[in-house]
Amino acid sequence: MNSTSSPGSRSGLPGRLKRPRLYEQLAEHISNFIEAQGLSPGDRLPPERSLAAELGVSRASLAQALVALEIRGRVEIQHGNGAVIREAPTPDAGRSADSGVRLQDRTVDELTAAREAIMAGLARAAASNPNAALRVAMLTDDGTARNFAETWRCVRHLAGGGLLADLDDTIAKQADVPESSARLSARLEQLAHRIIDGDQSGAADAVAGILSETA
Repeated sequence: MNSTSSPGSRSGLPGRLKRPRLYEQLAEHISNFIEAQGLSPGDRLPPERSLAAELGVSRASLAQALVALEIRGRVEIQHGNGAVIREAPTPDAGRSADSGVRLQDRTVDELTAAREAIMAGLARAAASNPNAALRVAMLTDDGTARNFAETWRCVRHLAGGGLLADLDDTIAKQADVPESSARLSARLEQLAHRIIDGDQSGAADAVAGILSETA
């Protein structure tokens, strides 16, 4: 009989340790930089190109880190203005504001299903943005493989703010960012085209499976 215990078995042993991903390490590094430099709300971080070069990382990895910081409420990514410092997040960042539901107590499957539903709503809202030229400008393929951080930043910008964006922020704090892959790029490409075409139902459907592209 195999005596090896699996995560969550009755042995009481914890599951595997999860190593921080590069974007998580970058996010922490940038957050520490903000504190060390005494940057205040309204101050801007250096442009992404120069910041990526200084840190010795790709712009895609940096973009993921900035989105992670935006989700935490540490920075705000403003189109054409870069990453702007916001107020430090409150201690209750891991708790939904009104319901008191502890997201940490939810399973990965529950969080994934909830966020996918929210993302579908945001994708639908992005496709309904009346500024067709903006949809094209933000989501037209520039010749590079799409990554989740950049694409989802554009989708959220097109969708505007509101409750869905707040809920996305809350759940994303507890969720993984999909890892770059050819399959993920293809899914994101499909999502982008649906939004550019103003296809609300197609955009919502295209979200399905994106969050499953995790390492």
